[in-house]
Amino acid sequence: MKIIECPRDAMQGIHDFIPTSVKANYINRLLKVGYDTIDFGSFVSPKAIPQLRDTADVLSSLDLSETSSKLLAIIANVRGGEDAVKFEEIKYLGFPFSISETFQQRNTNSSIDQSLKTVEQLQSICVNNSKELVVYISMAFGNPYGDLWNEEIAFKWVNTIQQLGVKIVAMSDTVGVASPEAIKTIFSHLIPALPNVEFGAHLHCTADNWKHKVNAAYQSGCRRFDAAIKGFGGCPMAEDELVGNLATENLISYLNENKVNTNLDMSAFSEAMLFSGTVFAS
Repeated sequence: MKIIECPRDAMQGIHDFIPTSVKANYINRLLKVGYDTIDFGSFVSPKAIPQLRDTADVLSSLDLSETSSKLLAIIANVRGGEDAVKFEEIKYLGFPFSISETFQQRNTNSSIDQSLKTVEQLQSICVNNSKELVVYISMAFGNPYGDLWNEEIAFKWVNTIQQLGVKIVAMSDTVGVASPEAIKTIFSHLIPALPNVEFGAHLHCTADNWKHKVNAAYQSGCRRFDAAIKGFGGCPMAEDELVGNLATENLISYLNENKVNTNLDMSAFSEAMLFSGTVFAS
């Protein structure tokens, strides 16, 4: 079971700038919890996501000496990839690839076909720099923009991406429209069909539906989940009412109920959760 904690996703839509020292302090606390990966920052245009313009400075303030957690940074184009691979501390580069033409234009200002070429270039950059590319399939479980969506379209794009050598694909419920049925259909089809791919779930949830979504993914074989403490965050590029991330404490609760060992230091988790009130004070 891999849990990916996502402070980057939690912070990126907040209007008031969070001081670099506060971000670093929070992420240093998260590094003590025992997550598989921390999605900690991004190398994107500061005009697009001004909150994360200090990612390189945050990185220089992280204490990685006693953590097993790996670092993941989000990128939106080749230039961002070239910037991110300069940092030895970063293991994973995450790229959002939407199977909605409308959302792909909003999120990365490019078409799906252009983005596929970007994936190919980024995969080459990662291989040449001992990094690993994680592709997030945005709108994986449904599309609120009127673009054609079905399971066959999702499978087609994932299959195309894995043929480029990408080994980790996170199916993303970008604006929270996924039903448990769609989640089950996607994972129960893709996981057996593409056994060499590590599939993750990046779910945006409400207090009412998170458990149904998590259960659908877990029971369909997904063993990699993105989450954020207290469910903070959402995608500012969606331009809709943001639906928050899956709350880490809810995911842990579900896994404990199902007797799944998380290997997390719950004392360190409690300290990080307490400090999150300072980070996300509003």
